[in-house]
Amino acid sequence: MSGGELNFLRARHIKYFRRCLQVLPFTAVTFDTSRMAVLYFALSGLDLLDGLSELDNKERQHIINWIYSLQILPENDKDLQACAGFRGGSSLAACREKGSSDAMSWLDCGHITMTYTALASLVIMGDDLSLVDRPAVMAHVAALQCPDGSFFSTRGGSENDMRFMYCAAAICYILQDFSAININAAVKYILNSMSYEGAMGQGTHLEAHGGSNYCAIATLHLLGKLDSSLSTAQRERLVRWLVRRQSGGGLQGRPNKPPDTCYTFWVGATLKILGALELLDTTALRQFVLSTQDPITGGLAKYPNANPDGLHTYLGISGLSLLRKDNLKPVDPALNISQQALSHLHQLHKNISKNSSSLTC
Repeated sequence: MSGGELNFLRARHIKYFRRCLQVLPFTAVTFDTSRMAVLYFALSGLDLLDGLSELDNKERQHIINWIYSLQILPENDKDLQACAGFRGGSSLAACREKGSSDAMSWLDCGHITMTYTALASLVIMGDDLSLVDRPAVMAHVAALQCPDGSFFSTRGGSENDMRFMYCAAAICYILQDFSAININAAVKYILNSMSYEGAMGQGTHLEAHGGSNYCAIATLHLLGKLDSSLSTAQRERLVRWLVRRQSGGGLQGRPNKPPDTCYTFWVGATLKILGALELLDTTALRQFVLSTQDPITGGLAKYPNANPDGLHTYLGISGLSLLRKDNLKPVDPALNISQQALSHLHQLHKNISKNSSSLTC
């Protein structure tokens, strides 16, 4: 697909996401522990495409039941609450089956990214979150924060960086409970990650990166600390670094790298939160994103003439939504769900607040 104005292949992308709901693409079959994230990409993508209406009630309920089936409900032992949250798939659930050793059961832990995508998917599906074990999820999040303010992804040790801090903030925002986060430590970690370039890396002394900047700025926004944490000069330097990531029409994750579809959202959403999205050449950016479409199967790829995948398809489409292109539903840049789904979440927050007030009267 080259030359002239490119068309957005809405119907093919809807079919692509519908296939992802039914079976993992061949290129993703080895990622069973991340199946929850694939579901989130498909559901949120269909939502932005206004394609969720094609799911009947039986299919919707099946999806909701499957998500809840991957929630880890802790036993009475308080230490086990750190193993709460949501799994990404069912492959490790056998570790808790009858007859498994206690040592094996510790392998079946919640993952903070899968917990975020599970909760986001439930919100997108219109669920009321009533079956979420909120105390256990909060204990899970609290157990994963490191002394420097960052977060592990799961119990028992893992990488700890900006990605998982964002997931923690998103979880707490969705459940409207920030008690699990040491906010001062988290803000300090973010500010310490700012490099000499004026942008954020995954942590202190690490290279500035488009994805890290998103996680940092979206976290500050969700925690209500964005305006008080960054000076005017810091914001201007960060915006300058982000705008300079536009190369060849698309957006790159860091200097001297080729443009990549996913940064349409990561960089675009960061600029949107900072109120500077209009500084990009949005026409050229749209053309780049559409050049990565697969005209046969649907879906978007990382680069033109590459194979599509769920992550790049969703982030490319959510990036186009930020640009208000192709009649897509508006997306919330901080939670990365549609504004319609966010409105549903805010109504849930109001209902919980109202019920809490009536109980204290």
